[in-house]
Amino acid sequence: MTTTIEQLAGLADGSSVTTLLRFATAGSVDDGKSTLVGRLLHDSKSVLTDQLEAVEAASAKRGQDAPDLALLTDGLRAEREQGITIDVAYRYFATPRRRFILADTPGHVQYTRNMVTGASTADLALVLVDARNGVVEQTRRHAAVAALLRVPHVVLAVNKMDLVGYEEKVFAAIAEEFTAYAGELGVPEITAIPISALAGDNVVEPSAHMDWYGGPTVLEHLETVPVSHDLTGCHARLPVQYVIRPQTAEHPDYRGYAGQIAAGTFRVGESVTVLPSGRTSTISGIDLLGESVDVAWTPQSVTLLLDDDVDISRGDLIVPSGDAPPTTQDVEATVCHVADQPLTVGHRVLLKHGTRTVKAIVKDIPSRLTLDDLSLHPHPGRLAANDIGRVKIRTAEPLPLDAYADSRRTGAFILIDPADGTTLTAGMVGESFAAPEPVKADSEPDGWDF
Repeated sequence: MTTTIEQLAGLADGSSVTTLLRFATAGSVDDGKSTLVGRLLHDSKSVLTDQLEAVEAASAKRGQDAPDLALLTDGLRAEREQGITIDVAYRYFATPRRRFILADTPGHVQYTRNMVTGASTADLALVLVDARNGVVEQTRRHAAVAALLRVPHVVLAVNKMDLVGYEEKVFAAIAEEFTAYAGELGVPEITAIPISALAGDNVVEPSAHMDWYGGPTVLEHLETVPVSHDLTGCHARLPVQYVIRPQTAEHPDYRGYAGQIAAGTFRVGESVTVLPSGRTSTISGIDLLGESVDVAWTPQSVTLLLDDDVDISRGDLIVPSGDAPPTTQDVEATVCHVADQPLTVGHRVLLKHGTRTVKAIVKDIPSRLTLDDLSLHPHPGRLAANDIGRVKIRTAEPLPLDAYADSRRTGAFILIDPADGTTLTAGMVGESFAAPEPVKADSEPDGWDF
């Protein structure tokens, strides 16, 4: 039996062992995401008394008879005034069975990029659908983002079942349509649950109005869905964040390479390679929280000591010598464009991968995904805000890149505007759920020609 990082942490401090689930909510405007989250927090008794009193007071001021549970997550003034979610709201709560980090993401089309932020580290995506409207374009967009980000579990919560008479056939038709669409995207696991967030049906407690449904409630599924954060068996990767060289009388020759282990395990005596230079050495020591240890694993922050004085700086990647990723200057990836300004062919950008940032040029945009039928629009020439597409990028320096399918940590990158530091695009290296079109052989643009 493999011991996870969370279990080791629990054993170390003597506390009971509970696992952690990161999940993100998504859905169209007015589908009831914030109400669901509020209901989940309220009915699981994860709301402090003063918070509930504040929500009751705010609801009464609006003339509402019952507390508006959406106010538990919609904290911005603009959100409360408009009754919508604008930014990602993070909430932390726990039950006796599991700890949770919840990202409540917006439903508006222009805020789809916020879902990318919330779902990028999620183990589960909870997609809401209004039972009266069924699967709409934004539902398909959120399913595509979840598939693109390789979220392993997707829950379809068909909300507002009370407004359709709790009809089984309404739920079944929506669940069938969504499952077929998400299946084409390659989503590995889909669970459909009929709910009423406002009335509390099947959120924490089973519904008395839907005896035809025999599956779990939302909370029961969240507590029991299998997740593992044990990345110790993955490809070992340490992006170097800082080189420690005190040069003091106490440590005259100390040279350590500090960073957070992105994946895998490192051991003293192990042969390692530094990328992109390709130089090799052997781990002579590992410092963790001021103590020397023989082994360290993700997500610990450590300092590695090597036998040789290798030229290593911030942005380099330390990997096992027998398990090094390919190094390349030609990056092909699927991206979600998040900036208001479009991404165009010939666009000069900065590419940030791990702790390394290099100059780059967008050489081609082979395709843009059409969400209605999952078709590819070939060579659009640009990607607008919230567009999903394929890109080919040429970097000024070689980068060691894992495929995103192999590692969500070291297979991801962002594109940055070099003029003002704005994040332009979130990228995932390698193939996605949609195969890219062949890259056209155009003439190289002037400027940063690598």
